[in-house]
Amino acid sequence: MVASVLTTFPDEGMVQCDWIGPLANAETGNAAQAGRWPTKSVQAVGTFGAAGSVAIEGSNDGTNWFALDDSLGVVIALTAATPISDILQNTKHIRARVTAGDGTTALRVILVGV
Repeated sequence: MVASVLTTFPDEGMVQCDWIGPLANAETGNAAQAGRWPTKSVQAVGTFGAAGSVAIEGSNDGTNWFALDDSLGVVIALTAATPISDILQNTKHIRARVTAGDGTTALRVILVGV
């Protein structure tokens, strides 16, 4: 299933993209467009379940998706132990994808860009 994304502008010069699903195991969020905001962070909150993990993916064509990295060059995998990360690449499209979890996994993923 694909989860909708709600895009708001809470402050001047800021965007917030919110996949409020909640996203379950194996669900993918719709693409958000946040390329105008080059500095971004993302966090996942909720129930991760057993080994729950969220990948943050980017695309410039909206078809071919690739894992995004944090500022240290490490592929982003949001987990209960590391629920927040910055994002190195600035792609036209960005989405959240739950890559692991169980039947209890229910996550909200929030991206903020400035």
